[in-house]
Amino acid sequence: MSSEPNISVKNLTQHYKVHQKQEGLKGSLKGLVHREYTTVKAVDGVSFDIRPGELVGFIGPNGAGKTTTLKMLSGLLYPTSGSVHVLGFKPYERKEAFLKQISFVMGQKNQLWWDIPAIESFNLNRDIYEVPENEYRKILDELVDLLELKDVLHQQVRRLSLGQRMKCELVAALVYTPKILFLDEPTLGLDVVVQKKIREFVKIYNERHNATVMLTSHYMDDVKEVCDRVIMIDEGKVLFDGKLDKLIRKYADNKTLALVFGGKVEAADLEKYGKVVAFSYPKATLSVPGNQTSKVAADLLTKFKVADLNINEPRLEDVIRILFEHRR
Repeated sequence: MSSEPNISVKNLTQHYKVHQKQEGLKGSLKGLVHREYTTVKAVDGVSFDIRPGELVGFIGPNGAGKTTTLKMLSGLLYPTSGSVHVLGFKPYERKEAFLKQISFVMGQKNQLWWDIPAIESFNLNRDIYEVPENEYRKILDELVDLLELKDVLHQQVRRLSLGQRMKCELVAALVYTPKILFLDEPTLGLDVVVQKKIREFVKIYNERHNATVMLTSHYMDDVKEVCDRVIMIDEGKVLFDGKLDKLIRKYADNKTLALVFGGKVEAADLEKYGKVVAFSYPKATLSVPGNQTSKVAADLLTKFKVADLNINEPRLEDVIRILFEHRR
């Protein structure tokens, strides 16, 4: 992996003013003469580097600044201040050489023509990005095979299922083999089978083409299964940037013991072994410090008649909840 970053962001900000309308007729009339504004800090001093071939999860709550940041990285928005370089370019200059090396897929936006077959949109992108015919055919065959789209290429896009359309959106975004792929909620609204297929596809595409991928998603399985590194933001600021396992260790160092008892036990009997998260005989759930898990499990098996015991890692959703609680 190259030592030079593909994406370099330093103190990036995006602030904008929002008109504050006062209530009632009097407030509306006052607004005609003197408007009051408040400044919204959508992105507020964000810094990070991303190197070639990295798969990075870009996560945070609604309104955290994720999509705004991606729009600045792709050149759709001009930053208020700070610096941003992608592949050595300033994205907001929208140079042709830059645009031919990036792709931005938004789960709620369509780039395919609704009334024509998907293959026609693919062919149009081939012409727009000036992809040689032999290269185009090679990458198209690869993408269609990976996403299992052969049978729907010649159907009108409007007649495709949501999952089929999302797969076609990915093909349209990748027929010119961009070096950087921005994915904003690519599995939004899809069933679990299609979500899994798209996750697998992103990983395979990254491996084959050494593409740099930034992924935003509210589905934590997307992040866990695709990304090793996560950048978490809230209120426009970076809260965490590092390996996913480090995030889990830092903000949720407990593990969960799920037990099913074969003999009588009370919740009070379990309190000395850990925090009793849930109890409804014969089932119980304990939260135990990670470094004590083995000892506690052994003690429980010795002291009680246990029919089943499972040790579970903390869920990423819980880790994020804990982090945001600390933040606020």
